[in-house]
Amino acid sequence: MARNRPAHYTEGMHLVAVLAFDGVVSFDLSTPCEVFGWARLADGRVAYKVIVCGAKKIVDAGSFDIRTRAGLRSVSRAQTVIVPGLTDPTRRISAHVVKALRSAARRGARIASICSGAFVLAAAGLLDGLRATTHWRAAGDLARMYPTVTVDPNVLYVDNGQILTSAGAAAGLDLCLHLIRRDYGASVAADAARTSVMPLERDGGQSQFIVHAPPDGDGGSLDQVLRWMEENHRKVLSLRAIARRAAMSTRTLSRRFREQTGTTPAQWVVRLRVHRAQQLLETTSLAIERISTEVGFGSTATFRERFQRQVGTSPQTYRRVFRSSAPTMRV
Repeated sequence: MARNRPAHYTEGMHLVAVLAFDGVVSFDLSTPCEVFGWARLADGRVAYKVIVCGAKKIVDAGSFDIRTRAGLRSVSRAQTVIVPGLTDPTRRISAHVVKALRSAARRGARIASICSGAFVLAAAGLLDGLRATTHWRAAGDLARMYPTVTVDPNVLYVDNGQILTSAGAAAGLDLCLHLIRRDYGASVAADAARTSVMPLERDGGQSQFIVHAPPDGDGGSLDQVLRWMEENHRKVLSLRAIARRAAMSTRTLSRRFREQTGTTPAQWVVRLRVHRAQQLLETTSLAIERISTEVGFGSTATFRERFQRQVGTSPQTYRRVFRSSAPTMRV
């Protein structure tokens, strides 16, 4: 009905359908509604019409219910379909939702997921053979449940052209702004970003938010050597030295390390050093060169390169974003 249309509505406007289903993450659902709703063309016209639609009128969103205004028929008309996250990514997806998504994909609609919405796309078979992302906490489950999907937990979003996925919560904002830029250019996207109080592009990926921790202590063979490595990460820790501490051959150590941590001893040492560097960047005023030495890197150049590779952004940018406002500690 006309009263539900946005101001300056015109026929032929880019239609965005946002799916609502039981167990939907309300934040993920509201993000595209707001961001696309703020987009304005140079002449002031609204850029998108956004419709929230579902397989049923009342949707259980956890703390409250959501009443949808449109059914899944809107998905068949939309140029862009947004799939929000699920509070329980392993929850069974409605067959009606899966059918609607597959139909939209066949006719060429652009389909994008926010956070654990990637599980919905995967259940519909839309991520088969593609690179995708989701919230880093759920990345392992997505890879395990859908082995044909190449899961990248380190990025904010993945653009495969027709199918896009984004990481947790705030990355949905990044994804929506990216889509606006694809549709209407940087100027319109930048204006929507300012309204959202968001940078048009954030430095790095979600790897800067991931908290890496050692495996749970279960009395396994590497527990003690992992603690020793953490205590001595500033020192030169060769594979031979670590193997000697673990009382294993280098070959056995490498095999067991891969089994228990999913990585190599050398990569684990780098991870420990970078994690310690993150703490120092957040809580001290130490120069980058000093931090490089403090955490055990041989040179500042090596430190910057390893930090960028591990965290997805530079040490300077990380400090600017995550620096605590509390009094800095002395080291």
